[in-house]
Amino acid sequence: MRIGIPKETQREEKRVALAPAGVDALVKSGHSVFIQTGAGYNSHFLDEEYRKSGADIVYTADEVYQRSEMIVKIAPLTEEEVDMMQDEQIVFSFLHLAVGKKNIIEKLLQKKITAIAYELIEKNDQFPVQQSMSEIAGQLVIQIAEKYLGSDIPNSRGILLGGITGVAPAAVVILGAGIVGFNAARSAYARGAHVIVLDKDLRRLRRIETNISKNVTTVAANPFTIARGVKFADVFIGAVQIKAEKAPNIVTEEMVKTMKEGAVLIDVSIDQGGCIETSRPTTISEPVFELHNVLHYCVPNMPALVSRTASYGLTNASLEYVMEIADNGLSNALLADTGLAKGVCTYNGYCSNETIAESFNLEYRRLHVFSTN
Repeated sequence: MRIGIPKETQREEKRVALAPAGVDALVKSGHSVFIQTGAGYNSHFLDEEYRKSGADIVYTADEVYQRSEMIVKIAPLTEEEVDMMQDEQIVFSFLHLAVGKKNIIEKLLQKKITAIAYELIEKNDQFPVQQSMSEIAGQLVIQIAEKYLGSDIPNSRGILLGGITGVAPAAVVILGAGIVGFNAARSAYARGAHVIVLDKDLRRLRRIETNISKNVTTVAANPFTIARGVKFADVFIGAVQIKAEKAPNIVTEEMVKTMKEGAVLIDVSIDQGGCIETSRPTTISEPVFELHNVLHYCVPNMPALVSRTASYGLTNASLEYVMEIADNGLSNALLADTGLAKGVCTYNGYCSNETIAESFNLEYRRLHVFSTN
């Protein structure tokens, strides 16, 4: 199969879809890989490394799209990228179609493109590709929180995350005990913060206590406890995710108004629309804004801050799925792996994800494929 890796066009997206090791595995399995020159530069992977791995270096994104049967990328598709795609191509990416533009999904349907969302691929009741980025985001949020609590940031709290003898640590309140929340709680606790985690799922809260510490405070999430947590927090982390849906605004603007002056609010759910009413997407170069005396950090592609680690992590998690399709063909791969099939959002001109179809008032059809053997 001919596989293409374009250079990401989203502002300040520094990751690349496959590291040279992933390309090497595909080439050794008999496939052709076309990668746009400079695609790995911001992750410190040079064109020469890809060339040594067997890739063909091409010089425009248009050439990548024209020569490839399957496109492997990272950021959600732009209108320009969809326009470059060929009829009946396959695309792997973080799609987040539920918070995207309707005309993008309409073009995917018109071109009969098979669009597979990394964030929806399942394995053993987990989301393995999404999880790789969530682990990174969970650790990064605490580094970010430490930075914006410091006195070198205008209007900040000016406090040390872990406190010192005789001086209380910062209160880190985390809404959501999934992969992001778990890693954030572990990192914050290791730094000596006072950590409080809220979630509706008691099993997840037990996992926090069992695997981190009983000293992490776990609280059943409801409007009353969330409002109290927001008010108490020096750092509030929103880590809410609902499969294939826009994140709900669980934290209201009125709650944000009650926060301490200079508190830090980090909305990790912003790539799905955000779980905090006052959030709006920011960028790596301009990551924060101040509203109601609260610093808001809302960068959708946070793992791009550690692009090399993130590119390796994504390669490790996604390569087996790319390889399944390349080795066995699309239909056979989807029939053999129901978890991969759950990631398919558009197929053969129809929307195969019911939630996304309802969001855009599109016709929904169950994914139905036939073996090509």
